Amino acid sequence: MKTSKIYGLALIAILMWSTAGTAFKLALETLSFSQLLLIASHTAWIILLIYAIITQQKIRIKPFSLLAKSAIGGFLNPFLYYLILLKAYSLLPAQIAQPLNYTWPIMLVILSVPFLKQKLSLGDLSGILISFIGVLIISSQGQNPFKNGIPSVLGVALAAGSSIIWASFWIVNVKDKRPELEKLLLNFMFGALFTTIYVVFFDQFPLPDTGWIPAVYVGTTEMAIAFICWLVALENTKNNARISNLVFISPFLALVFIHLILKEQIYFTTPLGLVFIIGGIFLQQLLAQSGKLNGKRQ
Repeated sequence: MKTSKIYGLALIAILMWSTAGTAFKLALETLSFSQLLLIASHTAWIILLIYAIITQQKIRIKPFSLLAKSAIGGFLNPFLYYLILLKAYSLLPAQIAQPLNYTWPIMLVILSVPFLKQKLSLGDLSGILISFIGVLIISSQGQNPFKNGIPSVLGVALAAGSSIIWASFWIVNVKDKRPELEKLLLNFMFGALFTTIYVVFFDQFPLPDTGWIPAVYVGTTEMAIAFICWLVALENTKNNARISNLVFISPFLALVFIHLILKEQIYFTTPLGLVFIIGGIFLQQLLAQSGKLNGKRQ
């Protein structure tokens, strides 16, 4: 596949992810967070199934252990991850919830200590500290957090906490060696099932209204097509790191959509805090890579 096409697919995914926060808020105007997830997750697995059929990709449902892995993965993502994230969006401005979710690479480093038996280096600790300063800056919502406190502590905790769920899912997913599309489709099937059960007991099924349009959009783009484009790009590139780092364009681009469509006045603390979060992630990655190179030379 040509390099231009690979980057084109990656940028399509990034563009779709950049519009997700705006679509979340539009859907939440008439839907509850669990109703939004219900519509979006069912939309996603249907589209992923259609793609698997068109591309003639085999989806294994036996032995039982494979389904058990998918059930665990589907519980973490999309069910628990989006349930927490969408609840955060219902409590916070989109410009706050969206960038706080991008702390997941730092959470991944932290969780790698107990689950992958890795050790934290000085570079890891430095990156974590810088990123959490960014979280504090964004959470202040344009105010002095030491003087006025943090508005909507619950919303901030949920938005940042969703990144812990995503990092946990990533660790579980990386240990599962099945093809990515197979895992993604079955995860969303189970996630949609768990969401349906949740709505039956704790909510009610949504009646057709305008909120369905952005909810279906979320399932089609954020949860399905974007992941398909991203996976195809990663499978065909010779430089995964370069493609992967493009994802950090998304939170900055998302602020443009949030401002233009939702008409949110962007606090100066939002892009400033986002720079700290992304800067901490890049510092951690840079020092980790430098450590690997130095290790090879010794």
